[in-house]
Amino acid sequence: MVKEVNKEHKNVEMTRKKKRSGIVYFDYSLLAILICLVCFGLVMLYSTSSYSAMMKQNGDSLFYFKRQLLFCIVGFIGMWLVSKIDYHWYINKSKLFYFFSIFMMFLVKTPLGKEVNGAKRWIKLPFGQQLQPAEIAKIAVILFIPALICTMGKEIKTWRGVIRVLAWGGFSAAVVYLITDNLSTAIIVMGITCITIFVVHPKTKIFVGIAGVGIVLAIAGARILGTMMETSGSFRLRRILVWLNPEKYASEGGYQIMQALYAIGSGGFFGKGLGNSAQKMIIPEVQNDMILSIICEELGVFGAIMVLILFGMLLYRLLFIAQNAPDLYGSLIVTGIFAHIALQVILNVMVVINCIPTTGITLPFISYGGTSVLFLMAEMGLALGVSARIKIAE
Repeated sequence: MVKEVNKEHKNVEMTRKKKRSGIVYFDYSLLAILICLVCFGLVMLYSTSSYSAMMKQNGDSLFYFKRQLLFCIVGFIGMWLVSKIDYHWYINKSKLFYFFSIFMMFLVKTPLGKEVNGAKRWIKLPFGQQLQPAEIAKIAVILFIPALICTMGKEIKTWRGVIRVLAWGGFSAAVVYLITDNLSTAIIVMGITCITIFVVHPKTKIFVGIAGVGIVLAIAGARILGTMMETSGSFRLRRILVWLNPEKYASEGGYQIMQALYAIGSGGFFGKGLGNSAQKMIIPEVQNDMILSIICEELGVFGAIMVLILFGMLLYRLLFIAQNAPDLYGSLIVTGIFAHIALQVILNVMVVINCIPTTGITLPFISYGGTSVLFLMAEMGLALGVSARIKIAE
């Protein structure tokens, strides 16, 4: 009898300790929003790509849809596996992962490299698959930069520390640009680094000022260059000309953006209806970076607003996890994921409405792309892994 009482007393004490330590949290809201985005993306991908797939893939209108669905299923499985790993495990492995990403990008210059649509950014994999190693660089920076900041301690608050972190992020961005010739991903890699520093550094006004001046100088420089490079042979400089005057250069690179703008304008507020787009039969590779224009045509501005609200909710959940993470490393990992998705969505929207030159940046979870989906799902697994270690007081 005494033993039973003591055993019951121990159970009560253990229960009290668990209550004091808090309830383990898991962000089901983030998971639900992610499922909504992926399902919506699959529907819009089929609607957008069915015609072009029928023309290019021997009459198989489901070609792009089936491939994307397969990658999404594999991505969800990978996300679940990543979420089960204690994110502290990455601290000692992040530097190795960083250099692995550099190594993978250099493989593009070997016989394993594969050229698609005039750009050599992929490496060949077995069974006819391909991998874009620049996507690995994003996750590598998301994991390594926070680990570097945590090991630096108070040094990150000095200019020497800031320059040191920028050097690591800048090196990865430089390799992305110079080796894989992918300027848009290089901008995102550097943006993730800068935003992570901005979050952890106490003097934020300086960074805001530098960013504001940089944006103004970039816009002014682009417009000045636009008047000086009519005869330039560089495709990137020609993109600036197309951006400044898409109607004039409609036959020299402005065709895609002009048709995308026509699609947005013809959709009105509520759109023509799902599947009723006309421009999807004209815009080249519309299932990639221009899929938002077809969303606007079929579902109207209202549909585009709903998509942006979903992304806003996703970013809000990431912000919540970052603010409540149990330690600095977890918080900065989720901050990096937040920065990646926010930058990619903003840049894609700005390209589609012709606010910036065409970059080739896709819309996360919605545009077609197997490599992109897999690595985005891995990032969501990291965020859910951090959220699973948040403890909320009962």
